[in-house]
Amino acid sequence: MAMLEVKDIHTYYGNIHALKGISLTVEQGEIVTLIGSNGAGKTTTLRSICGLQKPRTGSIQLNGEDLNSYKAHQIVSKGVAMVPEGRGIFARLTVAENLDLGAYTRNDRTAIQEDLERVFTIFPRLKERQRQVAGTLSGGEQQMLATGRALMTRPRLLLMDEPSMGLAPVLVEAIFDVIKAINKEGTTILLVEQNALMALSIAHRGYVIQTGQIVLQDTAANLKNNETVQKAYLGIE
Repeated sequence: MAMLEVKDIHTYYGNIHALKGISLTVEQGEIVTLIGSNGAGKTTTLRSICGLQKPRTGSIQLNGEDLNSYKAHQIVSKGVAMVPEGRGIFARLTVAENLDLGAYTRNDRTAIQEDLERVFTIFPRLKERQRQVAGTLSGGEQQMLATGRALMTRPRLLLMDEPSMGLAPVLVEAIFDVIKAINKEGTTILLVEQNALMALSIAHRGYVIQTGQIVLQDTAANLKNNETVQKAYLGIE
């Protein structure tokens, strides 16, 4: 049984049919990437999984349990956390307060402190700046904070939406190194990323989405070598 199994979901924004029968799986311990052009449905897929945009039909199961009946905050408690596009930090709160909010569904104080130390080990810069107002951080530091806040939920499945967006190339490499490290520690990851080459370089498998439908799926290595993917998403003629 896959950790995450999405079966034939149809998601709408009003009358706009955004997802038209999306199906995908993520096995425990994997990094799976979802690539596609802007407006293809990548973010909507993540929002559907975490309960922010409920599908009208289809099912989403986490370790065999149907998530469709749960609200977003309940899905967090089930072990699904999301690092949203644009980071979504609380700009007027401090770094420490943002991280505390990541653990709002938990009451295991000792374990929370352990996870805080883990976040500070992964992102030493956040430890240095824990009293700083989050809105004054650099873009890279804000991405670290958004990721650290998600890790404070102690997720089994981490959804990441465009983590490299707006970052300098050197920071992009650093963020992807962190994603690999988080996965190596045991967190399963579903990654949406405009930088398809970087995403496929660290993922185990990948899906290609176009206009709300999955049109291709394969190992990440095979997708990198696929002529259609190279021309459409990797900039290789």
